Amino acid sequence: MNELKLKSIELLKKLIQTESFSTKEDKTAELIQKWFKKNDIVSNKFNNNIYAFNKYHDSKKPYILLNSHHDTVRPNSGYTLNPFDSIIKDKKLYGLGSNDAGGALVSLMAVFLHYYNKKNLKYNLIILASAEEESSGDNGIASVIPKLPKISFAIIGEPTLMKMAVAERGLIVYDLKVDGTASHAAHKNNDNPIIKSINILKWINDLSFDKESTFLGKVKATVTQINAGDQHNVVPSNLNMVLDVRVNDCYTNKEINDYIVKNSPCYIKARSLNLNSSSIDSDHEIVLAANKLNIEKYGSPTLSDQSKISFPSVKIGPGDSKRSHTANEFIYIKEIEEAIPKYIKLLNELL
Repeated sequence: MNELKLKSIELLKKLIQTESFSTKEDKTAELIQKWFKKNDIVSNKFNNNIYAFNKYHDSKKPYILLNSHHDTVRPNSGYTLNPFDSIIKDKKLYGLGSNDAGGALVSLMAVFLHYYNKKNLKYNLIILASAEEESSGDNGIASVIPKLPKISFAIIGEPTLMKMAVAERGLIVYDLKVDGTASHAAHKNNDNPIIKSINILKWINDLSFDKESTFLGKVKATVTQINAGDQHNVVPSNLNMVLDVRVNDCYTNKEINDYIVKNSPCYIKARSLNLNSSSIDSDHEIVLAANKLNIEKYGSPTLSDQSKISFPSVKIGPGDSKRSHTANEFIYIKEIEEAIPKYIKLLNELL
């Protein structure tokens, strides 16, 4: 077990040192394949997604997918440390992608290595280090799933403090446009789009959907951007808004979109309907296994690759999502060291 932990931490340090901005993950993809090869594991590559099967997999048995991503966001301006230096200080490993989701990825890769040579498993295992998670790109997990056998369910590695997310919110982002009439600010204008937007903001504030999720609560709609005008003495001809809608597992994105488009008081268009909410039955065997091991369950407000898959899944991993995308991102070494045996205990209940 100690060897698995050391291998994981050393791999994570190398991943941090290797730039892997979302859609540009070719170097970390190569690094991950080299790690598999070094451990005598045959891996496959599609786009920048790397995947492998356990050595004695049997096509007659069902498949469990172990997944996390190796792409990162770009570092923000608040960094005081070099985001590509894998610095260990005060029992923390610093660096871009250390927490989101490098810690989870290397932990799951270690777990896969633990089971790789084992015979007579109840399930086959597939490990998938996916690309373009941060950008929700077309060449990420959704592109490679059709190339894999039918998946029974998945464990998605994301920073959850090793709590199990049994539901995850979906997302719809809308662009809104309020039209008006441009004029000189000195003259009366009854068609000012900024004033007209007041009623639209009230409509959004009052927007409500009846069904409430056990783990996710109600659908949440939030205005995140408003842009209008560029001169103090000119009434603009239009105003643009961005609306962020977080969908619970009681509705499909299509249902929410149909209602919003039908009732919107202004022009509105969804950017995508592909990022769906997800949930898993409370009597699913992986949830029952979590209950047996006293793993805390919750509903996740943040997106992951769960939104791109149609089969049952849970989200669980080392690290804390509150550290994701922050300056001087880090993960505690102990979190990785504890995650590996916890993952194995969970899978032992199933395999």
